Amino acid sequence: MLNAHVLVLNRNFQPVSVIGVRRALCMLYVGVARALDGQFRQFDYQSWRAISAELHDDTVGTLNRRIKIPRVVVLQVYDRVPMGRIRFSRHNIFVRDDHTCQYCGRRLARKELNLDHVVPRSRGGKTAWENVVASCIDCNFRKGGRTPAEAAMKLVRAPRRPRWSELIHPPRLRAQYREWIPFLDPVDASYWNTELDSDE
Repeated sequence: MLNAHVLVLNRNFQPVSVIGVRRALCMLYVGVARALDGQFRQFDYQSWRAISAELHDDTVGTLNRRIKIPRVVVLQVYDRVPMGRIRFSRHNIFVRDDHTCQYCGRRLARKELNLDHVVPRSRGGKTAWENVVASCIDCNFRKGGRTPAEAAMKLVRAPRRPRWSELIHPPRLRAQYREWIPFLDPVDASYWNTELDSDE
């Protein structure tokens, strides 16, 4: 259970991050965030702990009791969606490509993937978002120093610079818990986040 993920929303109920259970419980305990239940009610640590006493599933043990794992937490003072520079790293390339070889389409463990330059560096290909993809070792070896066309291989998806939102909640995490759907599904998110007309 401690390996589960928790969706973090800003004060405006927009997703800003995905974190582990330990960190979420710490944020809840110190009052930085509040837990959100299935009816979109917010709970501080004491009230969340009180309702946890009635539950028997999806809980973790503390020193003297069990507490329900929050699937969604809401930050109490943060209202921006961070738009920092996306680091060009092996981790972010694998997340962008969903840990999937961009030639054969197999989803693999990180240790079975490496990076491939679509246009080889020996041919002037750049080391950039638009030219680097996740590739399994077999496909990388098969392609060698050729372009995909020369190797008779087709890319699953053309490489591109990812949007920040794609990296904070990659596709495999989107459907992990039903409590996340109203905040990650574009239709549901627009329903909850659209500004309403006021009579004032």
